[in-house]
Amino acid sequence: MRSTSGSTWLLQRNTLEHAHGPGSLQPRRNLLMTILMPLPRRDFDPTEVCITWTILRAAGHELRFATPDGQRAHADPLMISGQGLDAWGWIPGLRQVRLIGLMLRAQKSAREAYQAIQLDPHFLQPLSYEQAAQAERTGAFDALVLPGGHAKGMREYLEDKVLQALVARFFDQFDAQGRHRPVAAVCHGVLLAARTPSQRTGRSVLWGRKTTALTWKLEKSAWDLTRWWARFWDPLYYRTYFENSGEPAGYWSVEAEVKRALAQASDFLDVPSDAPNAWRKSSGLIRDRLDDDRAAWVVQDGAYVSARWPGDVHTFARQFTTMLARAAPAAH
Repeated sequence: MRSTSGSTWLLQRNTLEHAHGPGSLQPRRNLLMTILMPLPRRDFDPTEVCITWTILRAAGHELRFATPDGQRAHADPLMISGQGLDAWGWIPGLRQVRLIGLMLRAQKSAREAYQAIQLDPHFLQPLSYEQAAQAERTGAFDALVLPGGHAKGMREYLEDKVLQALVARFFDQFDAQGRHRPVAAVCHGVLLAARTPSQRTGRSVLWGRKTTALTWKLEKSAWDLTRWWARFWDPLYYRTYFENSGEPAGYWSVEAEVKRALAQASDFLDVPSDAPNAWRKSSGLIRDRLDDDRAAWVVQDGAYVSARWPGDVHTFARQFTTMLARAAPAAH
């Protein structure tokens, strides 16, 4: 059964319709869910991490974090301050003067959430990827969130084989109803999932699934804005990966690489032109809010939820929370 709403695309597989939800292989009794959120050491997007953390925590879930070496992670500083995103941002005395930087940086709620998350001992003392993988084998985590970010510090997160193997286990292990544990991915987090080979099939864990991710339109618009009108001395700031000579434009964009990992390119879902509020969703100028999902585009396929960019994150996290709420009563 497929259903759509103004902000989401939902595919309910048959195994979902009467399933209580997966939980871990060894569910705990005292918590709703323990959710793993792996991060790079630097350059994660503060909205995708901290707003998601805020909403999931408010719903009663516990989040655990992991980084490559077990040291605390740091958000992309440009997304916090906005300094360095204007054409004069390379001049020390003028960096504090922000125009484009104020538009591109994280919204106030995300900046405040970034301050709040730094009081969470789990954030300050994360596991290493190796430790998280070991804990996962004992049933320590009920669900997984894969956030994104676009600056170069994201590469270690996107390319780590230990982390990819950990992600694969969330997709490859099933409960009695044939469901994998809940997974949510946004922006470049979808790219991490797309690059992850299933240990059962050898194909991407997203093979045969519907998903969205950062679209080439959104990625290119941010890239064009900064390379021509703003951060011209660092023209690839908004491109985590860039094309080699002879490769078509956008070949290493998030959308293009994710599509290559899917069973068919049409499994990548962008906002239909006739969707309610289609311009608001597609412009890249408007973000969703906790009380307004008109700008959001979120795709759900079974126990997997995906979104495109920070402008979807309130709706993305709320939809994932709804999924977990359906799973929690029977899991505990």
